[in-house]
Amino acid sequence: MFATLYSRLAAALMTVFIAIGAIMILASQRMLETQRLFELATDLIVGTVLFSLIAALVVFRFLTIRLRRLAAAIEAFRASGFATPARIEQAGGSDDEIGQLVAAFQEMSERIAMQLAQLSRVDHERRELLANVSHDLRTPLASMQGYLETMLIKANGLSPEDRMRYLQIAVKQCERLGRLVRDLFDLTKLEANEVRPKVEAFPLGELAQDVVQKLALSAQRRGQMLSADVSTECPIRADIGMMERVLENLIENAMRYTPEGGKINVSVRAAGERVAMQVTDSGRGIHPEDLGSVFDRYYRANRGQSGDTGNAGLGLAIARRIVELHGGQIRVESTLGQGTTFTVELSAASADQPAG
Repeated sequence: MFATLYSRLAAALMTVFIAIGAIMILASQRMLETQRLFELATDLIVGTVLFSLIAALVVFRFLTIRLRRLAAAIEAFRASGFATPARIEQAGGSDDEIGQLVAAFQEMSERIAMQLAQLSRVDHERRELLANVSHDLRTPLASMQGYLETMLIKANGLSPEDRMRYLQIAVKQCERLGRLVRDLFDLTKLEANEVRPKVEAFPLGELAQDVVQKLALSAQRRGQMLSADVSTECPIRADIGMMERVLENLIENAMRYTPEGGKINVSVRAAGERVAMQVTDSGRGIHPEDLGSVFDRYYRANRGQSGDTGNAGLGLAIARRIVELHGGQIRVESTLGQGTTFTVELSAASADQPAG
């Protein structure tokens, strides 16, 4: 009934005025003389004026105390560079207009501080991204330039074998540049929601076996053993091209950080109403402090000398974004010295869902 500040103040003033009026009426019943009634009326008017002034001062004081606290909190919030959310203690009346104003300001300050922290983090990641992009672009460019300039300078002195070797190295560096530019372009489109999956039903296990066969020769050249273990034929509804990209990125990441003689296994199994795909390697593992950041753009954990310094570090970020677009989940588990496992879970395709 008295939820607002106005209603509370009005009720308090009304109660006091009624009390004073009652006292005056009781007093007037005992003093019936005309002169006394005149004096009593005069006293009533003077008392009413004095009471109104005192009540106004009390109300003004009551209002300004809480408003001064709010002003001080706003000033402290501004002085902190809008980085520290305001904290204002409210002893009572937190549901009236001033209390609602205080609560709204506290919520606003929390959101502003959170957004500033996010902007600061994004700016830090942007600077790191630019530094890493510059490094990753400069390395293959410098290599290509060096070998091509050598061919120009020593055009008449190079044997056909050396010329072919230099050209092959230049082509390899050009391919690295192409992959980096492609990854940057793809990740930008994925994060801007410019890509929509072309969903269809297909068995994830068959796709896993096909990708393993495609990358088996590359793993063999590295002295690694790449295998597939499919225990379910349950289909999923997803973009087959995007899922192939996820598999390739996860397997190539495992190959990059698995030493010679190591093993990489891709498994697909049913997990209730979902289908789980795991890529497990026997590499050095990831430090616990790095596990929460492995899916960030351009984040490259220190995983020993087996890591490929030419990698741009975008593969896992692309994989996570693709999985999120399909409503799935991706996570990583790792033990130092034993290996790492990436798990992707996607919803299984229902029998009554259309194929297209």
